[in-house]
Amino acid sequence: MKWLYPILKYGSIAIFAFLLILLATIPIKLAIASYQAPKPQAILMLGGGSQREKFTAQFAQNYPTLDIWVSSGIYCKKANKIFAAAGIAKERIHLDYRAVDTVTNFTSLVKDFEKLNLKHLYLITSEFHLPRATAIATVVLGSHGITFTPVGVPSQLPEESFLHITRDVFRSILWTITGHTGASLNPRLPYIPHSAP
Repeated sequence: MKWLYPILKYGSIAIFAFLLILLATIPIKLAIASYQAPKPQAILMLGGGSQREKFTAQFAQNYPTLDIWVSSGIYCKKANKIFAAAGIAKERIHLDYRAVDTVTNFTSLVKDFEKLNLKHLYLITSEFHLPRATAIATVVLGSHGITFTPVGVPSQLPEESFLHITRDVFRSILWTITGHTGASLNPRLPYIPHSAP
C-alpha cells in the first residue's frame, strides 16, 4: 500500500493545479471576449415562468437586431404568442428545451453560441435567480470565451442561498472537466420533451 500514497499525493496536487489553471483562465477569456464584443450580440433568457418571456419580449423591442435564445422556458405556443404580441419576428426566436436546470441552461447552449461566434450575450432571468445564474455563466460561458451582461426581471422572491449557488458552481466546474453536469443523478429533474415550435 506504500506505492499508493505517492499516487494519491501527487495525483491530488495535479488535479488541484489543473483546477487552479482552469479557473485562472476564465477571467482572461472573459476580458478577451469583452474586448472582442463590447456590446451583446444576442439575448439568452433562462426559463422559469411566463413573466420572463414577457419581460424579454419587451426588452428585445429595444434591440431589433439581436436574436433571442430561450432555454427551457414555457411551452412553445404560449412563448410564440407572447413574442408575437410584442411584435418580435419569429425568425429571431430560438426556443431550446434541452435544459433541465440552471446549469444545463448554459451547458446545453454554449457550443451553439460558439458555432455562431457569439462572444457577448444579454443574460435575462429573475432577480432572485441572477446571482446563481451569473456564477454558473461565469464558469460555463467564461470557459468558452463568452461574456455576458446580466439583466434582472423584477421579482419579490428572496435571493437563492449561498449553498445552492456553491453547489451549482461545483457542478459547472465538473462539466468543464468531464462534460457531465450531474443533472442525471437527480431524480427530480427528468427530461421532459416539449413540442417543437
